[in-house]
Amino acid sequence: MSGDPTPRQITPFPNGEIGIVWSDGHESYYDSHRLRCACSCARCVDEMTGRKVLDDAGVPTSVRVKEIHPVGNYGYGIGWTDGHDTGIYSFTYLRSLCGCGECAQR
Repeated sequence: MSGDPTPRQITPFPNGEIGIVWSDGHESYYDSHRLRCACSCARCVDEMTGRKVLDDAGVPTSVRVKEIHPVGNYGYGIGWTDGHDTGIYSFTYLRSLCGCGECAQR
């Protein structure tokens, strides 16, 4: 997967959005609540069945990024203001969550 785009810059904005500029020039913007609810860690998704166990309604709509740190050469760990910090968002997964018109057509 060496040809897959990688983040060149990741920025949490005061309005709650998170922006990523990718190595291929594409820019993605993510709503914090939506991204938090997309966490795929073992506390949010059952490891055996793959069934989502996180109740999105239980995540405050005001949730924001508290911390972002790289995990290896493949993703980011994100700490959230609701106290959750165990999820790893791989670059491939983050790109798949981009909701722009260009990515939605793919």
